[in-house]
Amino acid sequence: TLTPILLITFPAATQYFMWEKMRLPIGATFCVMTLHFGQWMNRIFNFYYWAWFPTTFTAPGMMIPSAIFLDVVLMTTDSCMFTALFGGMGWSLFFYPANWTWLAPFHLALKHPSGSLLSIADLMGMGMC
Repeated sequence: TLTPILLITFPAATQYFMWEKMRLPIGATFCVMTLHFGQWMNRIFNFYYWAWFPTTFTAPGMMIPSAIFLDVVLMTTDSCMFTALFGGMGWSLFFYPANWTWLAPFHLALKHPSGSLLSIADLMGMGMC
C-alpha cells in the first residue's frame, strides 16, 4: 500500500508541468518510463554486477498501466481536480493487478530437497536454502 502512494508524487508533478506548459497529456507515462529505466539500471549495475544478486529476484513495481490511466483521465476530463480524485484512485487500484503478470510464475509449487512443498516465492524468501 505504501508503494503506489509514494510513487504518485513524481508522475503527478511531471504531468502537471507537461500539461500546463506544453499541453501534452503524457507527463505521468514519461516520468514512469524514465523511473523504470533508472530502476533497471540500478538493479543491473548495483545488484547484479556489484553484488552478484540475481536480477530475477529484483524487479520494480509495474507502474506503466497506472500512469497511462492517469494520463487518460487528464486527457478526457481536462481538469486537474478530477484527475487528482479519480486518476489518483485508479493509480493505486491498477498498481496491484498490473504486478500479477510478472509475479504469477513465482507461485508455482515445487518440492524442496528437504521434502516440503513450497512455492518458488517461499524458496526465494528463505534465501535459496
